[in-house]
Amino acid sequence: MADIELDFAEVRRAFDHAATSYDAHAVLQREVCDRLLERLDFMSLQPGRLLDVGTGTGYGLAHLLARYPGAELCALDIAPSMLHAARARLPQPTWAQRALQRLTPHALPLTHLVCADMGRLPLAANSMNLVWSSLALQWAHDLEATLKGLHQVVAPGGLLIFATFGPDTLKELRAAFSAIDDAPHVNRFIDLHDVGDMLIHAGFSSPVMEMEMLTLTYADLKTLMRDLKGIGAHNAATTRRRGLLGKSAWSRLEQAYETQRQEGRLPATFEVIYGHAWAGDKTQREDGRQVIQFNIGERRRKLGMA
Repeated sequence: MADIELDFAEVRRAFDHAATSYDAHAVLQREVCDRLLERLDFMSLQPGRLLDVGTGTGYGLAHLLARYPGAELCALDIAPSMLHAARARLPQPTWAQRALQRLTPHALPLTHLVCADMGRLPLAANSMNLVWSSLALQWAHDLEATLKGLHQVVAPGGLLIFATFGPDTLKELRAAFSAIDDAPHVNRFIDLHDVGDMLIHAGFSSPVMEMEMLTLTYADLKTLMRDLKGIGAHNAATTRRRGLLGKSAWSRLEQAYETQRQEGRLPATFEVIYGHAWAGDKTQREDGRQVIQFNIGERRRKLGMA
């Protein structure tokens, strides 16, 4: 997150509260997760241990379990209620598997659910062969420091792969709010090139970055705001305006957003950044002269919402 300090007590509270409504509103999140999963098809990797950073309600976690059935998984999230929802999504062991686990505690791969801040990982160094994160890194208090922490836990030769949001995310909503006041109402996100630089500074090698624009369309502003609240992704800046908008301010916000209506629908743009990088052998410090491959996708997809 750039330029705006986040209130992490509010971030945790918002996601904890949204756990029961998240799946009903997370259309975009599932789409991005599916696209990130497709990128694993091109990685010749069979991790013994993997970490899911920001597991949420476990949609990606379930797919990772199916893809790597022999792996030991660690699912990390800041919100306890999200982890509770993720646990419910996990396949339940048969009675025979439970009996085997009691007799031989390490005979079967385990899934650990860990409630922690991604910026303060309670994990051993070099303990993970794959670190995966789908739309969570934008909530990092200090992204470069968080990436350094992730590099520390990735084993030599291991992979970090992630999706996060770029600065054009919700640009229409940000523009509409600017018609009301100068307070921050929409979180700000870090540019693709800066994320690539941070990966190098964190110690990763051969980073590859991609970007694409996805557009959801809505019948009205209330439905968009309901979706954002439903996934817990509302404004968490420490300098945010407290309380609900008054009727006059809400009316002006609706009018400002209406100027952007296209083909009868209100657009909500999301700039999605995909990236992956390798831990390398971790025996030497990188000199910062790696080549970053940028594949700036112009694919634009509109997903209509109610």
